[in-house]
Amino acid sequence: MSGVWRCLASVSADDSICMHTPKCTHAWERETMELHKLEKSIGILSPGVAWGTAGRAMSSKFFLMALAIFLSFAQVVIEANSWWSLGMNNPVQMSEVYIIGAQPLCSQLAGLSQGQKKLCHLYQDHMQYIGEGAKTGIKECQYQFRHRRWNCSTVDNTSVFGRVMQIGSRETAFTYAVSAAGVVNAMSRACREGELSTCGCSRAARPKDLPRDWLWGGCGDNIDYGYRFAKEFVDARERERIHAKGSYESARILMNLHNNEAGRRTVYSLADVACKCHGVSGSCSLKTCWLQLADFRKVGDALKEKYDSAAAMRLNSRGKLVQVNSRFNSPTTQDLVYIDPSPDYCVRNESTGSLGTQGRLCNKTSEGMDGCELMCCGRGYDQFKTVQTERCHCKFHWCCYVKCKKCTEIVDQFVCK
Repeated sequence: MSGVWRCLASVSADDSICMHTPKCTHAWERETMELHKLEKSIGILSPGVAWGTAGRAMSSKFFLMALAIFLSFAQVVIEANSWWSLGMNNPVQMSEVYIIGAQPLCSQLAGLSQGQKKLCHLYQDHMQYIGEGAKTGIKECQYQFRHRRWNCSTVDNTSVFGRVMQIGSRETAFTYAVSAAGVVNAMSRACREGELSTCGCSRAARPKDLPRDWLWGGCGDNIDYGYRFAKEFVDARERERIHAKGSYESARILMNLHNNEAGRRTVYSLADVACKCHGVSGSCSLKTCWLQLADFRKVGDALKEKYDSAAAMRLNSRGKLVQVNSRFNSPTTQDLVYIDPSPDYCVRNESTGSLGTQGRLCNKTSEGMDGCELMCCGRGYDQFKTVQTERCHCKFHWCCYVKCKKCTEIVDQFVCK
């Protein structure tokens, strides 16, 4: 890990980044003011404040009954909708919707919790990049699971992944982590490109191990701001939910928050220093360096490895998540955790949200998860022929274009019964 990350990656127990070290404090003046305002806006919606007046007005018995009815209704709505819908065909991704005074935009967006709508009103120019981050996470999830029985299919534009996300499985853990990572990625880059009014280029401290004659400058990705805004927005839904201590729902909230954080920290840990040479005829006598995000495919690959080694958890008597098997090492903040076994993805099941593998393409010669034996769950497969067209016999012509021919071939394909 490069020197700059000795500061940036030292996240303290209260999840504040670089806020308590003299070297980092100076870099946070403008962004910190904005994010303090952001945190206060979330605080307005905290359970104690939101219900305090109502609690004094009603008798405790009537209040608890009303609260239980409201939460049971709200739970259905929460599970049916998700902020992930911003990554689908959603008006939030169209720049023309951002006009002065366009307050109705936030109330019209499906899937946002009350806290997320509050943030939307305060930071409307951020919402396009929240949507881009969600879209990036969805695409990466589908790439990583393209050869698995569950392939991260989207079922609609509102719940996105459907009922399967109501199960606290390792697939759900990955989805929460990669989507949170996608938001950090999009927000950090938007700051660097000058798309947001409340942040700019990275102000990360110069790495100690950078050679003295190399310049630390340029315009790096503002991962600090991206991390902090993503944390406030993505985690807002979980922090608003009120459930009895020790309940399944409270365990699920802890699981979601942990995996959100794992996704964000993975983006942090993979960011590195990038440099550009300057000099006569490319002599590289001088270098300018800056902080740069890793390609998101690396983030997806790292989270997929965490998925394969995810830790099974349970709720203890103190309302904390602990490992089911205490013989294993405790999961770190970058590991994924889950509380439910995965459902059977072999057959379609409306109650679990499994789409099954009937009709899925498989590889007859593979012994892996994409092979017909495993993908089709022993049901067998059908064979058919298809015509494929691809570019071939490409030649470079001076100057300057490439000309190719089109070649067709008949290939065998296999689909699960």
